[in-house]
Amino acid sequence: MGDRVHIKMCWSRALLTGWVLLLVQLQYLQAVPIGIDKTKVKETEKKPDEPPASVDTGLHYDRYLREVIDFLEKDQHFREKLHNTDMEDIKQGKLAQELDFVSHHVRTKLDELKRQEVNRLRTLIKAKHDLEGGNDIAVDHQALLKQFEHLNHMNPHTFEVEDLDRLIKSATNDLENFDKERHEEFKRYEMMKEHDRREHLKTLDEEQRKKEEEHYEEMKKKHADHPKVNHPGSQNQLKEVWEEADGLDPEDFDPKTFFNLHDTNGDGFFDEQELEALFTKELEKIYDPTNEEDDMVEMEEERLRMREHVMNEVDSNKDRLVSLDEFLVATKKKEFLEPDSWETLEQNQAYTDEEMREFEEHLAQQEQDLNQRTVDLQKQREELERQQEQLNAQKVELQQAVEHMERLKSEKVEPPPEVHVEGNADPEVHAADNQLHPDQEAHPPGHQEIPQHHQDTPQEHQEQHNQDLPQQGQPQGHHDGLPNQQNVAQGQHNLA
Repeated sequence: MGDRVHIKMCWSRALLTGWVLLLVQLQYLQAVPIGIDKTKVKETEKKPDEPPASVDTGLHYDRYLREVIDFLEKDQHFREKLHNTDMEDIKQGKLAQELDFVSHHVRTKLDELKRQEVNRLRTLIKAKHDLEGGNDIAVDHQALLKQFEHLNHMNPHTFEVEDLDRLIKSATNDLENFDKERHEEFKRYEMMKEHDRREHLKTLDEEQRKKEEEHYEEMKKKHADHPKVNHPGSQNQLKEVWEEADGLDPEDFDPKTFFNLHDTNGDGFFDEQELEALFTKELEKIYDPTNEEDDMVEMEEERLRMREHVMNEVDSNKDRLVSLDEFLVATKKKEFLEPDSWETLEQNQAYTDEEMREFEEHLAQQEQDLNQRTVDLQKQREELERQQEQLNAQKVELQQAVEHMERLKSEKVEPPPEVHVEGNADPEVHAADNQLHPDQEAHPPGHQEIPQHHQDTPQEHQEQHNQDLPQQGQPQGHHDGLPNQQNVAQGQHNLA
């Protein structure tokens, strides 16, 4: 039953790299007992069981996925429901409904895991926002969290049934597309390699180009010259592993024993890594890391192709695992006993001529955009340099002005005493002006009393007024001490 729990809980590759490996910590691996003289063996201190190292699924939420799986497996009710739920029901979300019945402790821990994941996503959003130069723009985390479908962003605090359903569906979908993305990445790698080769040829003269082409063809032929590659998953291929890797007689080949030997984690299934390990001997026939003509990136692509082929042939329930029953059924098929020849990568180009043409056009457009961007940045740099020069010139002018003012201040001579005209030239006059005439004391300032003899006739008043015009505004008795108009004008001229 424990082995069946393994397969039930793993949706697609998450089981393989996350669920299965985490469940192993709950069981002891079965092994053949060996007689040991305990009197001669020093008893080692027991250490608490540690979970096996989990292989990263490649998903950006891999840690969150594995931690959720780990804590759900600790709930007894959930484990029992898992035993009675098939893979299709898990994918459809029926298992997620059982979340309402798990223990409070597990639910509390799941809430904490979700809050941590939401905070991680927000941090990623903020970091990306800052890198794109949006430091002064507010970040709408709620809107941006919509792009992450493996959790319900509308409720960032508690882990609910919808969260588990989203996590299962997202992991299933993402892991099913994982191999496809790897193939696309390899295709781009191959096209870029060919593009670089062509660009390199353009830099050579005719003779050098001819030598380079001959060398290229020679390497291709050398790479293709290798021993026959057995069809992956066929009887011949597995017998070769049985003989060379296991050191057993090929005449004694037994499918069930072979399965148990290579089920390295003892869970009763071949996962993807365990399957890929079976193809190492075949790959060593084609690829050698010490050979110039052999590309190790291509070797990993070949390994992926072999594993996918076996999965398609043997994995009848499409759960990305091969059970012992599925394996034994496959060993009875004609394809296992009399397989077709296997076509390696050099016989199947990863891209078409049309794809290569589109790829190079895309590269050319990228290069053009990059060049234009370079020109724009150069112009911006020149403009900034020009503005900097202007600022430096203004700074120099300002500094010179400050130095000039400081110099003038240090060299300034005390000016001569200020000369006052129009009745203010003599200090004594000021003192005298401050003394009112006895006849003026009873009148407010500006009032001038008209002498009695000026009140006789208008004609006499007019004559007296004409005589007083030069002296208007001056107190009586002080006219003799004031300079005349000619002297005042002369003084103003000298001051000027």
